[in-house]
Amino acid sequence: MDKGRVTLPTDLDIIPQTLEVMERLGVDALRDCDGTEFPEELLNKGAKVYATYFTTRKDNKWAEENPDEVQQMYLVTNPETAIEDILEIELMKDFYKPQFKVNTMHDITKWWEVIDRTTGGIVPVSEWNYNENTGKVIINAKKFHEYTVSFLAFIMWDPVHMYNYLTNDWKDVEHQLTYDVRQPKTKKYVKEKLAKWCEDNPNVDVVRFTTFFHQFTLNFNDEGKEKFVDWFGYSASVSPYVLEQFEEEVGYKFRPEYIIDEGYQNNTFRIPKKEYKDFMDFQQREVAKLAKELVDIVHSHKKEAMMFLGDHWIGTEPFGKYFNDIGLDSVVGSVGNGTTLRLISDIEGVKYTEGRFLPYFFPDTFYEGGDPKKEAVENWITARRAILRSPVDRIGYGGYLKLALNFPDFMSYIEDVCNEFRTLYSNIGDGKPYAAPFKVAVLNSWGKIRSWGTYMVAHALWNKKCYSYGGILEALSGMPFDVKFISFDDIREDKSILDDVGVIINAGSAYTANSGGENWLDVDILTAIKEFVAEGGGFIGVGEPTAYEKNGRYFQLASVLGVDKELGFSLSTDRYNWKERPHFITEECNGEIDFGEGMKDIYALKNANVIVNRNENIQLATNDYYKGRGVYISGIPYSFQNSRLLYRAIFFAAGKENEMKKWYSDNINVEVHAYPNTNKYCVVNNTYEPQKTVVYKGDNTKYNLDLEANEIMWFDI
Repeated sequence: MDKGRVTLPTDLDIIPQTLEVMERLGVDALRDCDGTEFPEELLNKGAKVYATYFTTRKDNKWAEENPDEVQQMYLVTNPETAIEDILEIELMKDFYKPQFKVNTMHDITKWWEVIDRTTGGIVPVSEWNYNENTGKVIINAKKFHEYTVSFLAFIMWDPVHMYNYLTNDWKDVEHQLTYDVRQPKTKKYVKEKLAKWCEDNPNVDVVRFTTFFHQFTLNFNDEGKEKFVDWFGYSASVSPYVLEQFEEEVGYKFRPEYIIDEGYQNNTFRIPKKEYKDFMDFQQREVAKLAKELVDIVHSHKKEAMMFLGDHWIGTEPFGKYFNDIGLDSVVGSVGNGTTLRLISDIEGVKYTEGRFLPYFFPDTFYEGGDPKKEAVENWITARRAILRSPVDRIGYGGYLKLALNFPDFMSYIEDVCNEFRTLYSNIGDGKPYAAPFKVAVLNSWGKIRSWGTYMVAHALWNKKCYSYGGILEALSGMPFDVKFISFDDIREDKSILDDVGVIINAGSAYTANSGGENWLDVDILTAIKEFVAEGGGFIGVGEPTAYEKNGRYFQLASVLGVDKELGFSLSTDRYNWKERPHFITEECNGEIDFGEGMKDIYALKNANVIVNRNENIQLATNDYYKGRGVYISGIPYSFQNSRLLYRAIFFAAGKENEMKKWYSDNINVEVHAYPNTNKYCVVNNTYEPQKTVVYKGDNTKYNLDLEANEIMWFDI
């Protein structure tokens, strides 16, 4: 395959250059982008035509004529302390004023909430009022209590347009308003507009929805800097129109606090309460129904419907219950690493998936003196591990092609990437790659709906508090395991969900959705997992797994893990198990192990096996629990060494050490992937330097192999 499976951006002023690059890269699809236009001269050049379609913006006239149907978001002020009996809180003081406008069009006494954050109580509406002239809420307060105001605001500047505006240094470009397609007038208008657009654009093959209706939560502070972002947040999917429908369905009153959530704003790290889960379910179902109506319009004009997994994607939830009802042909998303690649490639119910690789052809990367090739190499090599386990069907790039053309070394590299992708895709085929004879389950409060999305704040962006856990998923994204994401509710409903699982991983900071918090007080959860391990299963805990202080334990599965955390309550108890011992898990580790943020005050129980102890802070330990095993790791950022450490820990926890060296490399920088359906296997060097390795095949034979930097070599099984 020397052509195909690649999408490229174009623009009006680079027609000849586009044709040349199409030939070089084997491009079979062309697209426009936000801020570009598709040239008519390229409509009949043998490539599919993608057209970016905005359902919620790029029509300020409509938004201005229908201000009641502009999109809204719940915002909350920073806590302020009352020094006197009267407290005045300026609503927009800490927000970027061009982005929002306080909504007084709807009944503020119904849709706003003033909370005494010292007591947690609701301040009665008779005890506060809003002065629209000053923009302040005046509260009859209790001295030295803290208060917040939760309020609705219209979104007067689409946050993604803001991002592009600032990133690309646009000048004299009108700020794009964002309107609410869920509401009656706009719904009718948008459907009619889409039908007409399809008629007026007969040469467009693929309508790329960016995305459907609700932006993930993103707001900016008074300096125009990002204030709050949650790539999974539902805060911007609200309006009185929608909330009244929700109230009618569930039979109880909606409170702003269901979104604001004690001032944290309900984000993916919070354990979701029933009301929030009810709201999410309602939104997903209603979004899917309306999105299907738009997809049906596209299909009626003999075009494909593609969804961008980003921007206004809230409610579409690709791993949710209603996604397949939409009837999409494809999903495209931005690939930041192996984890985000799997976030796209593992989506079911579409004909094909597409990864938009980095860097985007934007001036923040493509500037004089910049090195976009470096980012491209890192992006491809990082994502390639995951592609070899679960490939997307297509790859592509976005942005302004004319910027990329100024960097010939970058263009040469992505030409190699396109060729390599086609080669590996043809060798992998449609079947499943070889996987270990047991599944790995990632257990948290969300389960399947957050498959590969755990530990993400804003897509693939690095976060100090998350990288010690995100390394687990990044490692798993390229490992030969079938991975499934399960929730505590899944176990409550049916313990048989663990029947095909060999190892459970629970990882996260205490009291977060990822660790589980109060779920670990549920006797049914505790006994089900203890039984699972006692009968031969494995349990790996990372960070503060199973953490909830109760009944003399902090780690509620301390007896399984072999460790617990000292909170200061048991300092009078002497402890003696500190001696490090060599172990199977660390046999391939050289030098000091990186535990990331690590953990302090972790101690080992009497019979646990301590592997790494740093100043009487246990970082790595194992424990026998009847027929099964527990493993504790304090943190595990992604690296080749840590990936191998986790790999060995999983096989050890499963009691399958003797089965580990199948399709295996004895060099931690090299991995082996086998594809029985195509009778192929590959050996891949994940580094930028030549590597030597011993390759172990599936029949227990082995041989030596040398690889060049980044090289991937294909063989017949």
